[in-house]
Amino acid sequence: MQDSVVEIRVVSPIVTKGFRKVADLRALEYPGIKVSHSQITAGPGSIESEFEAALSVPGTIAEVIKAQNEGVHAIIIDCMGDPGLRPSREAVTIPVLGPCETGMHLAAMLGHRFSVLTVMRRLRASFENTAAVAGLSTKLASVRSVDIPVLELEEDLDRTKAMLIKEGIRAVEEDGAEALVFGCTGLMGCAFALREGLLARGIDVPVVDPIPAAISVAAALVRSNLAHSKLTFPQPPEKQLLGYDYIHLPMPLAAE
Repeated sequence: MQDSVVEIRVVSPIVTKGFRKVADLRALEYPGIKVSHSQITAGPGSIESEFEAALSVPGTIAEVIKAQNEGVHAIIIDCMGDPGLRPSREAVTIPVLGPCETGMHLAAMLGHRFSVLTVMRRLRASFENTAAVAGLSTKLASVRSVDIPVLELEEDLDRTKAMLIKEGIRAVEEDGAEALVFGCTGLMGCAFALREGLLARGIDVPVVDPIPAAISVAAALVRSNLAHSKLTFPQPPEKQLLGYDYIHLPMPLAAE
């Protein structure tokens, strides 16, 4: 892959049209990296609960398989709940990244402890569970919320950014965070404003914007010929999938 263009597919696990603007994803491209987009056709309008995350999984898996069949080199699931991450890794052999898992690991590399800045208070348990599965519980300082629903984040972007700065300062000064990571991919593009607001307070900590970060990590994995372990994420057994005729598992590898 050293001299080829790496295509990374961002799969949005929600049905709201136009929430993820293709132009914003194209702005994340750089030489040798192409970013494409798809989204599910049946499922939730946004994801702010485990219930909604679960409803998004079948469609997400189908889009992941489709992307591999189309020759895409890596996939990013466009939600900080990482819905369908582990089953998608079972279904395909190309790298599949969850922005939450990826963002947390990066934040833990860049600071002793990190905080997640998310949309709603109700999501705190989900992030704590993700940190636990990733082995990062001792690195998670806190989960703080701006209490603005996902689909309303851009209605008053100045308010959203102001709330991020407020909660970011509290995460550092009250919770001991030394790095911050967004807890919603709908906050993409707000990292600069948050960092500037923190610096104005004399706080110099990294802010991880999960989708741009995951795109760079995915490209690095592809360039390094790395993907998830098939011992950890083995191909699912062939059997009837009643009601899921739109999901067609790839043929297993010969070595399996």
